[in-house]
Amino acid sequence: MSLFERYLSLWIALAIVAGIALGSAAPGLVTAIAAAELARVNLVVAVLIWAMVYPMMVGVDPGSLRDVVKQPKGLAITLAVNWLIKPFTMAALGVLFFEVVFADLIAPADAQQYIAGLILLGAAPCTAMVFVWSQLTRGDEGYTLVQVSVNDVVMVFAFAPIVAFLLGVTDIVVPWGTLVLSVILFIALPLAAGLLTRRRLGHAARIEAFRDRIKPWSMVGLIATVVILFGLQGQVILDRPQVIALIAVPIVIQSYGIFALAYAAAFALRVPHRIAAPCALIGTSNFFELAVAVAISLFGLNSGAALATVVGVLVEVPVMLSLVAFANRTRARFA
Repeated sequence: MSLFERYLSLWIALAIVAGIALGSAAPGLVTAIAAAELARVNLVVAVLIWAMVYPMMVGVDPGSLRDVVKQPKGLAITLAVNWLIKPFTMAALGVLFFEVVFADLIAPADAQQYIAGLILLGAAPCTAMVFVWSQLTRGDEGYTLVQVSVNDVVMVFAFAPIVAFLLGVTDIVVPWGTLVLSVILFIALPLAAGLLTRRRLGHAARIEAFRDRIKPWSMVGLIATVVILFGLQGQVILDRPQVIALIAVPIVIQSYGIFALAYAAAFALRVPHRIAAPCALIGTSNFFELAVAVAISLFGLNSGAALATVVGVLVEVPVMLSLVAFANRTRARFA
């Protein structure tokens, strides 16, 4: 790993501080960035995520996609954890903490809002950022692509019914524009660009050399994204630090718990590490654009549910980096 990658956690920590400072010092700039949205997807952040995803897509060999059927265990773990376990454990943790553990610290009405936001996060597994986490763990590019794509297909049919069941709300309106635009921006376009790049470069040595040259830009995109995300929510963090900390507790527990479950299952089933790491990280990470959009449409922009989904955004990067580091340290234990 390069010096930059080795100390990535330090750069992310500095980016978090810089983002909060930017939100306080230049609110006009932050407001302008926040306004650059299409179907609730921030276009500035989308460009940066695209830059992060593209280097991995260059590594996707179309011929290797046929090999996915030879390793069905990783895909099965991803789907089982994401749709049979994660939404329900997130709901259970929300109820446990906001109706029992934090009952004396949070008003009952606010507690219900925070639980709703946690449920929305739990029912929306990651689409875009998982490509970054997969790249950092040397994941199999083609297999990760298939895992995310299948997961998105399931999301189209399963997200609304699961959320409706857990929230007791039957008129869930899925923001299809957000879902479709995210898939196009973060999967379809980078994949098309990656395949076109591979075709133009030709043989494997030139492809690998090209990836080595553009890989640092992926990390730059990650850091810039963190600055913007924390800049957009910097004032919220400064105004309500205690509430942010309380909401973060069940999210952090859920993240580490889901990763441990999926990673242990992959280890027990002897799934290769290049598949096991992304398999566990997909369920741990969240599709926060979708969760935030639904929270706002159901409960309002200034609701506790919307705030809870935003806290999910703030918690995700530090937690995911710690899990990436753990996955890299335990690589040798896998077959």
